[in-house]
Amino acid sequence: MPLSRRAFLSGCAALPVSLQFGRLAKAELSIGNGVLTTVSDGHLTLPGSFVFEPMPWDELAPLLKEAGISEATLKPDCNVSLYRDEDKTVLFDVGSGPDFQPSAGKLLEGLELSGIAPEDVTHVVFTHAHPDHIWGLLDEFDDPLFYEATYMISRAEWDYWWNPETVNTIGEARAAMAVGAKRRFEAIENSVEFFDGDQEVLPGIQAVSTPGHTPGHMSFEVRSGSEAALIVGDAIGNHHVAFMKPEWPSGSDQDAEVAASTRIALLDRIIADDLKLAGFHLPSGGIGRVERAAGGYRFLPEAI
Repeated sequence: MPLSRRAFLSGCAALPVSLQFGRLAKAELSIGNGVLTTVSDGHLTLPGSFVFEPMPWDELAPLLKEAGISEATLKPDCNVSLYRDEDKTVLFDVGSGPDFQPSAGKLLEGLELSGIAPEDVTHVVFTHAHPDHIWGLLDEFDDPLFYEATYMISRAEWDYWWNPETVNTIGEARAAMAVGAKRRFEAIENSVEFFDGDQEVLPGIQAVSTPGHTPGHMSFEVRSGSEAALIVGDAIGNHHVAFMKPEWPSGSDQDAEVAASTRIALLDRIIADDLKLAGFHLPSGGIGRVERAAGGYRFLPEAI
């Protein structure tokens, strides 16, 4: 019997130690005078039903078979985006830390391989506050790990997870997410900077409102000169189904209908503006481009 969504969300921390060795693949893209790198935080182990449950099975099954994707278990990569130019070193999200899944929480290893120490990070910008994106915020003393950084998040995302009613309204299966997000927020509440959608948050970095996966989910266009890429977080998640059938609901999205509309708009924008993209759960380091294919889209990763 497939693992239920509730069992997955409540039992992630109990996964066997044999799953702890993540894949440290990364990709890199020059953007004008800057460099966008994805740093591996390892990978997750998810029941297929967590993503696929609301999708039409008769149409889904042949797509999974074509892509070689198991219906029972998914192991998506976790790619933390790192952008560096002459003025700043910016992390987009901070990974899972040690308290979510043993196969994730490898960001510090990945940063070390990239020659980056925690104190080198000047800014941490969050796409959203799900565990695999924000639970890596704290060190073993519950202090912010990137202690020299300015932390930035959308006001809508902060307000949603800070609201004491969220833990009661998000559903029992996701309640631990709300508790965990609030705990991390408390560590930075006096120093965090807020922004709204569709504004420049740092020179050359434009926020793009992409709600649905969470209420305040944000993507970011990083631009230097005539070159640009779009960091999409979890707005485009599964590397095959989300591209071939972006209109389908995903069980991982908190508002599946809004998330589907967001996905379609993002994919159209990426193609129209000829943008590269970086996705948190996309394969082969997560950086690539998109092309239209068979009534949908296709992700073409950059060579690692």
